[in-house]
Amino acid sequence: MALISNVQIKYLGHATFLFTTPGGKKLLIDPWVQNNPACPEQDKVIDSLDTVLITHAHFDHIQDVLELAKTHKPQIGCIYEIAHWLERKGVQNTNAMNKGGSQQLNDVRVTMVDARHSCGILEDDGSISYGGEAAGYVVEFENGFRIYHAGDTCVFSDMKIIADLYEPELILLPIGDLFTMSPKEAAYACRLMNAKKVLPMHYGTFPALTGTPQELRELTSELGTEIIELRPGQSLT
Repeated sequence: MALISNVQIKYLGHATFLFTTPGGKKLLIDPWVQNNPACPEQDKVIDSLDTVLITHAHFDHIQDVLELAKTHKPQIGCIYEIAHWLERKGVQNTNAMNKGGSQQLNDVRVTMVDARHSCGILEDDGSISYGGEAAGYVVEFENGFRIYHAGDTCVFSDMKIIADLYEPELILLPIGDLFTMSPKEAAYACRLMNAKKVLPMHYGTFPALTGTPQELRELTSELGTEIIELRPGQSLT
């Protein structure tokens, strides 16, 4: 893995990222790994895991959390309703929070921010339980480096507030369309946030997710935004 401000960032496909902090701890955002068709086979097994963040409860963001929690017992940050659901499943180390709140999880400071998306939990019997609301996260590592993972969302004007308050240095934006923003809306988000570096996500996993990083690059060409395109399994260089 390459280093960004001494933070290692590896893309596992879809909206799932594995970070190694400057202190060597592992942080996984949106635990969809073993069952993620975009994740390369060699990356489906995670050797160690200290912290997990869940943006929302759809299967393509949470499906592997129970197995990972059982194996590694990481600290898990998520909205209150998902934490309650996880506890009923026997998961330890849940750390419930809500939008606007912050907490320290191992060596990262996590702030939950808004996202505009649904958040139902698909149960084994096919029913859907209430999962609270979808969220995004601003993560500050121990060396001060900050990223914003927008989660699954449409563009919304309060993204400017997120940028003004937290000044993330790297922004992770969905671009796939249909269930999230397309490149057109993501480009508007880049303008709202005066984004310097953007890592597109949530595209290409399924045929319906048609947005591409190249489209986003073309739509932001006059902004000077650096669009960082990673294939699943790649790390930042």
